[in-house]
Amino acid sequence: MQLVFSDAQYWEDFLPLTFTRPVAAMRCGILTFSERWQKILENDEVSYFTENYLQNKFRNPEEKESLFLVTNFLPTETVIRQIKELKPGEALVYEDELIAARINMKGFSLNQIEKMTDIKEDLTFFKKPSDLFTYNHLAIDFDFNLLTAGRTSQELSSTNGFLGDKKDLFIEEGAQIEFSTINTKTGKIYIGKNAEVMEGCNLRGPIALGEDSKFNLGSKIYGATTIGPHCKIGGEVNNIIIFGYSSKGHEGFVGNSVIGEWCNFGADTNSSNLKNNYSPVKLWNYRTKAFEDTGLQFAGLIMGDHSKTAINTQLNTGTVVGVASNIFKPGFPPNLVENFSWGGGKDDEKFKLDKAYEVAERAMGRRKVALAEEDKAILKHIFDNY
Repeated sequence: MQLVFSDAQYWEDFLPLTFTRPVAAMRCGILTFSERWQKILENDEVSYFTENYLQNKFRNPEEKESLFLVTNFLPTETVIRQIKELKPGEALVYEDELIAARINMKGFSLNQIEKMTDIKEDLTFFKKPSDLFTYNHLAIDFDFNLLTAGRTSQELSSTNGFLGDKKDLFIEEGAQIEFSTINTKTGKIYIGKNAEVMEGCNLRGPIALGEDSKFNLGSKIYGATTIGPHCKIGGEVNNIIIFGYSSKGHEGFVGNSVIGEWCNFGADTNSSNLKNNYSPVKLWNYRTKAFEDTGLQFAGLIMGDHSKTAINTQLNTGTVVGVASNIFKPGFPPNLVENFSWGGGKDDEKFKLDKAYEVAERAMGRRKVALAEEDKAILKHIFDNY
């Protein structure tokens, strides 16, 4: 049966991260929301119910019987069972919002639903960007158990120092860790296939290092941190999520942040995650077009895909950076850096679209990934409309 992953009402709340993807394609824990549900439901027949301009890249649903699912929450065993047992015309509701339904996508209408069941348990729901890093420890724990059940980890090399219980460390095939310290007392640590932890690193869980990613020499990694596939990380990070294919390879600190794909941090880029007066941090909300209180004392950077910082860039607490922005001017950029900003200042000119394509092609080419026509069309839509 086809899985239809719906953005429901959440897509706009996750901007700028969702300018280039559906909500289901965001990463939190070890997996993306889509990957997690495919694993839970043992089904790879996936389509997306999302913004029109994203549908050329993210497959449209076929007109047939489907499981319609809002993905941005962590289910309990009871809820998983309830979803699997849904019959045609039945749905599950959580806090007055539909989160799962068995319906036919031909002539799609929620009027097909004949029976709604309220979920009584408390669920971990992700409703805004800061929720991703706030609840990342729960997502790492969930995914660790999901991915490692019944499997055996590779052995940890004797050159390393280890604290904690070995059952909370899982090393996939081909991963390398030498002359580093690994501490699972504060959370589980997952090292993905062919990933590398170079000499002198200090890892304090919970941590997920994605496939073919690297912690560079002497990195200091505090949990809860997720580094997606094909990333290079150096310096000091604390409670961050990087979706994948991005680099922060040098010294500098980033904490309590979410970074998209194909981003690059120049050497000694630093992002503040705590205000000098210790007051709650505000972040830009694209839906309300205003800075809104997160209720968090620690909140750093939210950065969309393809954005870059120059060496020695300093970012204020609660900075939001759009898609394909280039920050290189001296001084602190504003707390909202627009999409395609050339410089990072408030009234700076836009980065030319053809030049943005060139940079993306070069950056992606280094990882042997092509900038497809669908990707260009998405970037053009963002350039023209946001």
